[in-house]
Amino acid sequence: MATLLTERYKNDLLGILSCYDRVVITGTLPGACYAQGMTSYLYAHQIKIFDYAKEFADPMRNRIRENAQMLAKTHGVTIEHVNNSRLRKEDLVAKVLAQRGDQPGLVHILSAMEACSAYEPWHDKQTHKTFLRSTPGKCLHYYFYFLDAELGLCYLRVPTWCPFRLQFYCNGHSWLARKLTSEGIDFATADNAFIRIDDFARAQQLADAFRPDDLHRLLDAYVNVCCPVLDTFAQRYHWSLMQTEYSTDLVFRSEATLKPLYEQLFPPSGDRRESRNRIQFPRQKNNAAVSPGDRQSVVHPLRRHLHKTSHGQCLR
Repeated sequence: MATLLTERYKNDLLGILSCYDRVVITGTLPGACYAQGMTSYLYAHQIKIFDYAKEFADPMRNRIRENAQMLAKTHGVTIEHVNNSRLRKEDLVAKVLAQRGDQPGLVHILSAMEACSAYEPWHDKQTHKTFLRSTPGKCLHYYFYFLDAELGLCYLRVPTWCPFRLQFYCNGHSWLARKLTSEGIDFATADNAFIRIDDFARAQQLADAFRPDDLHRLLDAYVNVCCPVLDTFAQRYHWSLMQTEYSTDLVFRSEATLKPLYEQLFPPSGDRRESRNRIQFPRQKNNAAVSPGDRQSVVHPLRRHLHKTSHGQCLR
């Protein structure tokens, strides 16, 4: 889609930037992330399989809870429990940010009961072996929100139950914004899109330099603060990409150029089939309105609400 737009509106195009948007990374402990490995750990440390919860998992859960309470007290933040799945965690954090300002550090801690992977003791009567097996579970999770000096707003999600699978989130646009500021390149944003950058070429160079592997140093540092389990397992977390989004921000000179584009992307219902055949832009099956915080949305100048597209951000 970006190629079609640049060819069609290249005379009015101020700039185009392709960069990482949302990055979600999963952290696993190599020796504990699967049932057989956890079983071997218990045998090696002479912990009976059916004492797994009482002698191992429960004390570890308590350590994570106590650590979260200690962090909250040390940094002067509260632990807010979220028991309504319809509440957006980002909105809760935004309220805190509006009061505390944008200085780096721990912003807020949220807790929620969510699904997790888990193990249960099992004795096989046919083989006469006792071991742990995987089972669906649900436990308390902590969301530690930080304003990082390099990444901007990010969070580390820490479950309170073994195998302690972590999740880390950051936003590539926030990272790039800090890079631009450090180099003295002025810019403006709307939601999660850049609508003005004084030096698009340099911004693209910076965006291309972003590597998820470079996050390991920061990830390990946050784990040491928020998840006190490494001394038990004597190993580091293994990080893998769970989800990455690469977006294209297009910046035009005038609304006059974008208005016909909107009409082609989101024509009146009677003209949708004709429009699709004419411009051949892939369309979502569901064009329902979404919230302004959602990724890659296009503002229709006439309908005055947002439509979601998975192919880029188009803002004047």
